Amino acid sequence: MGRKVDKEPAPVNTGRMDEAAYEARARRQLAAWRAQMEKPAGKMSAAARKLQLRINKLIPEQVHAAITGAIEAMTRAMLIGADSTTPAPLLGLSLHERERLAEEKIKGWRLAAAAEGGVAGAGGFLLAAADFPALIALKFKLLFDIAAAFGCSGKDFRERLYILSIFQLAFSSADHRGKVLVGMENWATRAPAMPASFEDFDWRSFQQEYRDYIDLAKLAQLLPGIGAPIGAMVNYSLLDRLGTAAINAYRMRWFESQAD
Repeated sequence: MGRKVDKEPAPVNTGRMDEAAYEARARRQLAAWRAQMEKPAGKMSAAARKLQLRINKLIPEQVHAAITGAIEAMTRAMLIGADSTTPAPLLGLSLHERERLAEEKIKGWRLAAAAEGGVAGAGGFLLAAADFPALIALKFKLLFDIAAAFGCSGKDFRERLYILSIFQLAFSSADHRGKVLVGMENWATRAPAMPASFEDFDWRSFQQEYRDYIDLAKLAQLLPGIGAPIGAMVNYSLLDRLGTAAINAYRMRWFESQAD
């Protein structure tokens, strides 16, 4: 689940990097990331997904409803409660400057998530269970910080829908990722097709995709003796993956705005 944003060797830094060269490089990285997001599931992933769907069908509907309600409540609390801590959007910066700030935010929240996951993994089942909402909180804090770095206000409802889409890009099955990505294209012109409120959002798909994606990784955190290092590693990787998705999602918006 490691990050794959930057496979090219970085150009020699002779002071401020030429912005045109930086944007050309960012476009290539965005194209590679999109190809990865649109890639169909491999045989092993497809088999695992099929098994997960069979398990989901065995779970009583009231359990699904309870889990959906819990994740919806946690997520909405993070989104609405972020009003007081959402940073102001940064204006007048180049793409290079915005991505540098975003990378700094990823580094900080990635380390915070790893530390939190290590403590939770060492504390047994109860602390591991508490790690679930704590990790969601860290993920959304990262997304709001990156939105601000790209000049977008996290206080805007439509921006929060975009943030939810980024979350799904990072933590969903291959089939669902492709659908989400299509829905994020030409975001500025998609207002009529967007949910009018959080009540109209598809929380069932959101929670099920997220839960299915991280279940196995987080269950390993409960293993005696190795829960702490696994918890730290898993949380670090999850924040890393989310940061990659966020940077590329805002790259899409950046280049779309240039084409308008």
